[in-house]
Amino acid sequence: MPFIEIMDCTLRDGEQTSGVSFLPHEKLMIARMLLKDVNVDRIEVASARISDGEKDAVKMICRYARQIDMLDKVEVLGFVDGKRSIDWIDSCGCKVMNLLVKGSERHCVKQLKKTVEEHIADIRCSLEYARAKGIGVNVYLEDWSNGMKESPEYVYRMLDALVDTDVRRFMLPDTLGILNPLQVIEFMRKMIKRYPGAHFDFHAHNDYDLAVSNSLAAVLSGVRGLHVTVNGLGERCGNAPLASVQAILKDQFNAKTNINEERLNDISRMVEGYSGITVAPNRPIVGENVFTQVAGVHADGDNKANLYSNALKPERFGRRREYALGKNSGRANIDRNLQELGLELTPEQTAKVTKRITELGDRKEIVTQDDLPFIVSDVLKHAAPEDNVKLTSYMVSSAYGLKPIASVKVEIDGRQYEAASTGDGQYDAFVRALRSIYEDVLGRSFPVLENYAVSIPPGGNTDALVQTIITWRHGDKSFKTRGLDADQTEAAIKATFKMLNMI
Repeated sequence: MPFIEIMDCTLRDGEQTSGVSFLPHEKLMIARMLLKDVNVDRIEVASARISDGEKDAVKMICRYARQIDMLDKVEVLGFVDGKRSIDWIDSCGCKVMNLLVKGSERHCVKQLKKTVEEHIADIRCSLEYARAKGIGVNVYLEDWSNGMKESPEYVYRMLDALVDTDVRRFMLPDTLGILNPLQVIEFMRKMIKRYPGAHFDFHAHNDYDLAVSNSLAAVLSGVRGLHVTVNGLGERCGNAPLASVQAILKDQFNAKTNINEERLNDISRMVEGYSGITVAPNRPIVGENVFTQVAGVHADGDNKANLYSNALKPERFGRRREYALGKNSGRANIDRNLQELGLELTPEQTAKVTKRITELGDRKEIVTQDDLPFIVSDVLKHAAPEDNVKLTSYMVSSAYGLKPIASVKVEIDGRQYEAASTGDGQYDAFVRALRSIYEDVLGRSFPVLENYAVSIPPGGNTDALVQTIITWRHGDKSFKTRGLDADQTEAAIKATFKMLNMI
């Protein structure tokens, strides 16, 4: 059972995603979760000499890492530029540099305008200066994949000159994402056979959608470390995604890592929020829909013997399996959702509910588990459940330079309550006023808002209406409510009162 070291490059390579730029405090929060919760072996957090903001972020991360005795796990990309990168890294308090050198003759000659001997001499000067500063060095062989295809003797001359130095790791990137798994196996085995004592990392790019496959081919060939990013962020088509690499290493290769799988979804959501890059709903492990069964036959098989489950159990990743409600649901999906809600229906009643949900699905309506009690009431010809919590009136206002203000009057179980509050936005002020009624006046708990999403209703071709979907956590249960209105705040308020009546 091989052990594979995982280095996360989200804060360096991942930030090269078009449109992504993390603030220093965001970088710190991501670094903290990667080191303490996800438990990656190393993090690459920046490139040297980029900006003052980058320097502030590296200083903050290194200060934190030193406090928890993990400073040796923080790395910064540096360049063969004399003393400048090393001085920059040293001034940040970082103790590991990933030195970017040329891994193909074409890059060396065409970009640097130097011979391999001149480049090696410059690299040796950087290594000596880093050693004098007490900074450990790993070496990136940039464009190594093209180097092995076009100029393998150049690659070997580089390694021959550096393998007996104090370089800790040689990191072999498929910089342009051009390799396939068979080529990775061929080239990596040549490297390991020629330099059996060296520690090699593999760094994949996803231009041909082969980043994960190539990473696993590298492991098959004997590589000791892999580079990944959260959600596969990275330049062009991105890098190998952390969650996918981890799951395949464990399940398909029986490889051992230090990764805490239960926090993979949490780090995915954090990076999604800070980056502004939405995770595709069908992305393995962390996509919203990947643990949702749609076909009724699947729910039926799971009910009887978990026939449609595999090793990727949602509980591994801090999630749970769901059974979609729609035209493909079938009775088994309905039964699973009714069981989770504690609702008991006769077979005839269940058949009627199933028919109604199928009709809604044909009209492209989104049906959630939260809608099910209302559908049941409607289908069984009962009156719609009477709201115990009603909004009597409200006022929200905002002015330049002042915090938004909300005044709220609600009726709860037949009694009127009023409250006012300020907030960071109109809806935030509204919720704070409601929370004060529940917690300060009634002594009740108020759910925590976990996520807030606004969109045009699915399938709609108009911007006249907006849909607000809010994810709440109440105790150990997480659920969603939605509201639809021409006004975004009003849609959010409708979703909020639906939540209050549910609880």
